[in-house]
Amino acid sequence: MAVYSPSNSTKIMQQALPNVLPLIPLVSVVVFPYNVASFTVHRKPNINLLNTLPVADAMVCLAAQRDPEKQVLSGMEDIYDVGVSGRVIHKMNLPDGTIQAAVQGLTRVRIRKLNQFEPFATAEVTPAQTAHSNDETPAMHRRIVEALEKFELLVTLDQNYSPELVNILKMNIKGAGRFADLLATYMQLPFKTKAELLGELDAKKRLDAVIELLEEEIARLSVEREVRMRTQVAVEKNQREYLLRQQLKAIRTELGEADSAEAEVERLKEKLEQARLPEHAHKECKAEIDRLSLISEASAEYNVIHQHIDWLLSVPWQAVTQDNLNLKRVRRILDKDHFGLDKVKDRIIEFLAVLKLKKELKGPILCLVGPPGVGKTSLGRSVARAMGRKFERISLGGLSDDSEIMGHRRTYVGAMPGRIIQSMKKAGTRNPILMLDEIDKLGRDMRGDPAAALLEVLDPEQNHAFVDRYLDVPYDLSRVLFICTANVLDTIPGPLKDRMEVIQLSGYTLEEKEQIARTYIIPRQVDAAGLKPESVKFPRSAIREIVRGYTREAGLRNFERRIAAICRKIATRVAGGELKPGTGVVVKAEKVEDYLGQRAWLPEAAARKPEVGVVTGLAWTAMGGDTLLIESTRYKGNGQVRVTGSLGDVMKESVTTALSWVRTHAADFGIEPDAFEKHDVHVHFPEGAVPKDGPSAGVSITTALVSLFTGRQVRGDVAMTGEVTLRGKVLAVGGIKEKVLAAYRAGLKEVLLPRLNEKDLADVPKEARDALRISLSEDVTENIKAAVLPAVRKKSRK
Repeated sequence: MAVYSPSNSTKIMQQALPNVLPLIPLVSVVVFPYNVASFTVHRKPNINLLNTLPVADAMVCLAAQRDPEKQVLSGMEDIYDVGVSGRVIHKMNLPDGTIQAAVQGLTRVRIRKLNQFEPFATAEVTPAQTAHSNDETPAMHRRIVEALEKFELLVTLDQNYSPELVNILKMNIKGAGRFADLLATYMQLPFKTKAELLGELDAKKRLDAVIELLEEEIARLSVEREVRMRTQVAVEKNQREYLLRQQLKAIRTELGEADSAEAEVERLKEKLEQARLPEHAHKECKAEIDRLSLISEASAEYNVIHQHIDWLLSVPWQAVTQDNLNLKRVRRILDKDHFGLDKVKDRIIEFLAVLKLKKELKGPILCLVGPPGVGKTSLGRSVARAMGRKFERISLGGLSDDSEIMGHRRTYVGAMPGRIIQSMKKAGTRNPILMLDEIDKLGRDMRGDPAAALLEVLDPEQNHAFVDRYLDVPYDLSRVLFICTANVLDTIPGPLKDRMEVIQLSGYTLEEKEQIARTYIIPRQVDAAGLKPESVKFPRSAIREIVRGYTREAGLRNFERRIAAICRKIATRVAGGELKPGTGVVVKAEKVEDYLGQRAWLPEAAARKPEVGVVTGLAWTAMGGDTLLIESTRYKGNGQVRVTGSLGDVMKESVTTALSWVRTHAADFGIEPDAFEKHDVHVHFPEGAVPKDGPSAGVSITTALVSLFTGRQVRGDVAMTGEVTLRGKVLAVGGIKEKVLAAYRAGLKEVLLPRLNEKDLADVPKEARDALRISLSEDVTENIKAAVLPAVRKKSRK
């Protein structure tokens, strides 16, 4: 574009404006007053218009079209209502049927109405009432100079602008409005922006808008220039490093030294071909090796990528161990390593039997639940040895970060895979036995929920495509045999529990402990103390004395510690010369106290005599079964009830329910009706630091309250368990086997159980059933009759 100034320019500008002008809608260029524009006409209506006009000096209306895709106008909404009147100063027909036209803008006009659209458009126009600013004021002069200076800066930043434009602007400073129009003509602005500037009738506002656009364009170009300079510096630095490395490579080649980075990349490629990775993992690993080849060894990213590649190549993708499918041999190994635990052994044999017939089978997910010391963890190692599989143990106790399971993202410093993938790498096979130990003790905090992360790991329908965040590729865990261990099920979330096959392990009886001690524990501890197997003998009576007097537990950990302590004392005597090496030592029952000190536990039957308001209950805890005393007393008051002993809400409600039943049936037991209003009742559960909860103490509490208010004593050699209702019905409870074993260990004579739990007696060892009298009750009155002694008649004085 250029400013057009023919000799007759002034005459043309002063020419009267017709009311109706032919209209040329513009879609690519905006024509401002006093400026010349050249464009090619493609559309048929515009071609028709130019063909009907004289050769030159014909006046037309030029307006910007809102939608450039629209071929024919349909109304005023299609164009901007402010355009310019202009004259056609040149037109030329081109071979392709289009017309090259040059026009000069004259004045702004307001388009009032479109009269016709065919064969070309015409419009009714009136002069636009422009607001002219006082161009002679110093402030306006400064704004014009400011605009010129900013345009000069724009020309220096953008090579698309010719420096000649600055000189043209300096020669055509004829008011703020005309100067703004000239700047808008020369600037590379969007079509819509120029159309809006044309529609601004206030000269000062138009100049301000142009200056603002200049500032925005200068700011953008300055940022681009700065980025370009920085990029150029970085490229020059990289080129310099590349040239130096090429020279270093040439020097090493001349000296006969191999490029360590290239050699490492080749080594990784060879290892990749030998690893036989699945297609998706192979593709990921190959891409990482290609990235590594392009990165400098000095780069921090080099070690991150290299470590990722190492993990991808070291995890077992194909290697498997052959399962030992000789079922008799497997059973023999399991029986040799562990006494009892028949349910677990049977389940492993079943799995191997199906695997033997089907050849391909997803690994089961077993959860062994039982008190500490019953052999859950060691059983996992024994199963692995029997099956011929690798074994890895993952301790989950206290784990509270789900990244320990799912892995860390590689964006973090020190990132590494989760414990599942780490264990798979250690095992070196796709089908190891992974033991998730203490799964009931998982934590949870702001870093995530490991139990939720295990949902995918322990789901046979999902774990064939387990994605560790670090590896970031699917890994098949479907052939892994997962064995979880827990002391209780209550703390395991329901969805996680649902994915596991739960097998309950109970505590050992006295007979079982005796056999385990003779077969496993005593030989192991004698050898650990450096003694000869035949030099130490533990008679049956001594073993039973240790179990009953020093190790009141469901498992065998404390028992093994006591045996170890005795063996160490004997070893001390041998090492000190008190005993000759090889001398046989028989640890008799009466001598156990000399080795271990005073008994820690006294027989319950001997310690407990019949008392009023005191009942022996049975509890089921994470440590196995245990006896639980319920004590009650009353004193003058106003009928308040106090309950102590670190109790949960359910146990407190059991006290309330029991008391309500006793008050309802007070007359049946000869209790005075006002006894409850005249006395306060205190029910206490000893060992107050130990939390207690559950409904199974209901019958014990009811029996204790009846004894308290009737003054009749309760037998000390009987224990009971069961939930009681307001109607006095005894409901079933859990942990029957563990509770009966606890009564058996405590030396009690009789156990009162709910009749609804009769089916659970099949799990109770025969030894315990034979030693105890087991009574079944449906109503709490049966417990009271069996446990509460008759009232003692006072002798009358003569």
